[in-house]
Amino acid sequence: MFLLVAGLALWVAAHVFKRLAPEARARLGDPGKGLVAVLVVASIVLMVIGYRQAAFIPLWEPPFFLRHVNNLLMVLAFYVYGVGAAKGLLSARIRHPQLTGFKIWAVAHLLVNGDLASVLLFGGLLAWAVAEVILINRAEPWERPTAVSIKGDFIALLIGLVLMSIAAAVHIWLGVNPFGG
Repeated sequence: MFLLVAGLALWVAAHVFKRLAPEARARLGDPGKGLVAVLVVASIVLMVIGYRQAAFIPLWEPPFFLRHVNNLLMVLAFYVYGVGAAKGLLSARIRHPQLTGFKIWAVAHLLVNGDLASVLLFGGLLAWAVAEVILINRAEPWERPTAVSIKGDFIALLIGLVLMSIAAAVHIWLGVNPFGG
């Protein structure tokens, strides 16, 4: 579980660095963006390897029907995640659509994974997303987007369905069928 926790810690550090040390981050300039990107990719690699290597320590047995709830939440998560980029009507109502989508994703995964490694990974990422929202809200006021349209919501839904299809294909490729069976 060391790699899993190390990856999670690196993910959090890479993301909150800008919020907790804005002057230091500003001094890095544009090359700092590349550094953060490398750290994020490294954190994902560590989390994936650590999660796959972690011993399965069951905490509870999720009921089978939660897979269907998970899949519905995943459609919602990917849709909400994309709303900010597509400038849909919902983006004027949700301040942090990407972090909100990320939180929905984490909750959905907690519903269907009852082992310790999953609780550490998805619970840790959920805690990070909640903390990130709090840090952002304290640091800067929100200016609601005004140039939004229903077209953006449809684009976000289309993007979300494509991303969910890719995520499902990756899960199946890794030997985990998110649709049951």
